[in-house]
Amino acid sequence: MSNLSLLEDQIRKCRNCRLFEGTNNGVPGEGNPDADIMFIGEAPGKDEDLQGRPFVGAAGKFLAHLLEAINLNRDDVYITNVVKHRPPDNRDPLDDEIEACRGYLEQQIVIIKPKLIVTLGRHAMNRFMPGLKISEVHGQAKRVKSDVPGVPDKIYFPLYHPASALYNPGLRGTLIADMKKIPILLRKIDKLNKKNDTQ
Repeated sequence: MSNLSLLEDQIRKCRNCRLFEGTNNGVPGEGNPDADIMFIGEAPGKDEDLQGRPFVGAAGKFLAHLLEAINLNRDDVYITNVVKHRPPDNRDPLDDEIEACRGYLEQQIVIIKPKLIVTLGRHAMNRFMPGLKISEVHGQAKRVKSDVPGVPDKIYFPLYHPASALYNPGLRGTLIADMKKIPILLRKIDKLNKKNDTQ
């Protein structure tokens, strides 16, 4: 069993905070364990709780559409959330719940080693880049100093949450345009990594 599978199993059984109460499944995440891109959303919703999989409801369908726009599918990336159980009535996760899941998310990043972390929505963005407004920084890559010992700094790319486009169709075009920046960004990251390797 791989380290990632063991971690996902731990997450499914997690009782670290109140969120597991009244839920059907923990939702660790899924996708390519060697993914270049990791998508991090806020929290599982009703469909995710029932299936134990991230982004399988209406927002997940739109995320799949966004991936298609850059010739990718769910198997090419890794998808997870800041918290791993569904908050009651889909409320926002509380600070102590986000903190309780912090170690799991950090371990996922350490194991997968993504070149780019795409945050979906303000809660995921604020987990790594507190104090920013998503309306001002969406679609802009940010290098963030790692607060985990032994883990290199990462490049984060904040996007609106796919669900926001379901409530506000005007954001649909914005999300697609931001998403289409990802392949260009990955090429820049590869170029930079290559340059650093030869120095």
